[in-house]
Amino acid sequence: MSLDIVIIGLALSSSWGNGHATTYRALLRGLAAEGHRTLFLERDVPWYAENRDLPAPDFCRLELYGAVSDLTGRWAERIRRADAVIIGSYVPEGREVIDAVAALRPRLLAFYDIDTPVTMGLLDEGRDEFLAARQVPLFDLYFSFSGGEVLDHLEQARGARAARALYCSVDPEHYQPLPGEPRWDLGYLGTYSPDRQPTLEALLLEPARRLPDRRFVVAGPSYPADIDWPANVERIEHLAPADHAAFYSRQRFTLNVTRAAMIRMGWSPSVRLFEAAACATPVISDHWRGLDELLPDGEAILIARGPEDVVRALTDLGDEARVALGRAAQRRVLARHTGRARARDLAEALQRQARAAA
Repeated sequence: MSLDIVIIGLALSSSWGNGHATTYRALLRGLAAEGHRTLFLERDVPWYAENRDLPAPDFCRLELYGAVSDLTGRWAERIRRADAVIIGSYVPEGREVIDAVAALRPRLLAFYDIDTPVTMGLLDEGRDEFLAARQVPLFDLYFSFSGGEVLDHLEQARGARAARALYCSVDPEHYQPLPGEPRWDLGYLGTYSPDRQPTLEALLLEPARRLPDRRFVVAGPSYPADIDWPANVERIEHLAPADHAAFYSRQRFTLNVTRAAMIRMGWSPSVRLFEAAACATPVISDHWRGLDELLPDGEAILIARGPEDVVRALTDLGDEARVALGRAAQRRVLARHTGRARARDLAEALQRQARAAA
């Protein structure tokens, strides 16, 4: 059964400073491939307007809106007649958007939390600009970026009617190994975050200082000017998604760093983890509960708890073992974590919920 879906999300047109865009792109391409129709509504804000790398997607309809009142005016009828309406996390004025859309009484209302551990932390602090605690039970389905015991927490402690894991995913047509010799021994792709910076310091900058003859790279915006970058660490301010596969393919290893809230909650794989694995780039990662269930340590990923582990991987692991590590991760991700596989998960959950409500 083909579905007509409306998604109100943070960003689809611009990947600048956010991982939501690539997550949505993979999912929506998957939905289109499965025969579903999607309208994506994105708030028109200047920081994305100045950095749009996908202004006209060919796999969905993208429309920009200027205020919450546009949703209850111009788009009200479209929201009412859709088979499902999904509101994403971190949408500008999210609390107001949720109330306004819920008042339109869509057939099926869902929330897609691409930041579940961060969202839970904000609710604990009483910060409700994106989602209020009282709104969690409004949704027929609460899709969570995190799985595992987080789903029980959402239902038992937060009042979610039905919590389902919907991990991020990767589009294998855009993320695959590309030819070329490695340029960097270890790289990292990610926007600056204060809670990730100590891990980046320990697992990339310190190894760079200990291995001055090796080459490192950090790509992503918003890093403070006072960071002491070692001389052998190259900086790239912004890397568009179209350049991600080439970036991963030029690294001998890539680093995955997880935000503190996601480590505490576990079962929270980042989109960058899946992107690198799809490119068969061996991944070195910090540790969190549930990681071994996705990519077993020593078989499909290397877990590092300090700079010594990274230095050891860069200096002691031979090319044959390194390549085998990347290929093992690639096989697992392409089998279970593509955009099309995730689209099937989403459509099945929506259809099941609609049948239950009928």
